Formats: sequence, C-alpha cells, structure tokens
Amino acid sequence: MVNRLSREEKKQQAVIDLINEMFKIAGHTVTYQDAVAFGDKWFNNWTMTETQREAWYKWGKTYLMKKFKAYTARAEKEMQWFELQWGLQIQEHEQDNAN
Repeated sequence: MVNRLSREEKKQQAVIDLINEMFKIAGHTVTYQDAVAFGDKWFNNWTMTETQREAWYKWGKTYLMKKFKAYTARAEKEMQWFELQWGLQIQEHEQDNAN
C-alpha cells in the first residue's frame, strides 16, 4: 500500500522542491537544508540573474500545474507569491553571478 502525502505535506515538499530548483538554476551548490541553517534572511546570501529567474519561474509554474493540478493562472499567482516570499535577489548584471 502506498502512503500518500496529505495536502500540507505536499505543500511543504513543494516549498523544498521549488527552493532546491531555484538554487540549481541559479548555479548555487546549496540546498533547502543548507539555506535553513542561515536563519530567516537566508535568501539575502545568494543571487540569481533575471534570465535564471525567468527559467525558474517557468519551471515552477509547470511543476505546480502538475503537482497540484492547478490551472495556468493559479500556478502563475502561486509562483508570484512564492517568489515574493522566498525568491533570491536579482542581480543587476548577468555576468555577476559569483556565489
């Protein structure tokens, strides 16, 4: 018998997956677990470019549509909220990704 995740467990796993993918797309070697160790302002320690943000946003929208069977508009709204709360700072210049 397969043990199914509750809605809240799915949401928590989605947060972890979205953050891990954000770091991966931004070219950082850290994970959600590493970031949590930094405390409340962990997202100030790393950056991503606008191009990376767009790639992550597109990936996240598709992920949410599949995982939660969300319509496009709903997935976009969720990604906007997620980015506002958890998104990395955007660099001014594409070549400045030093972290």
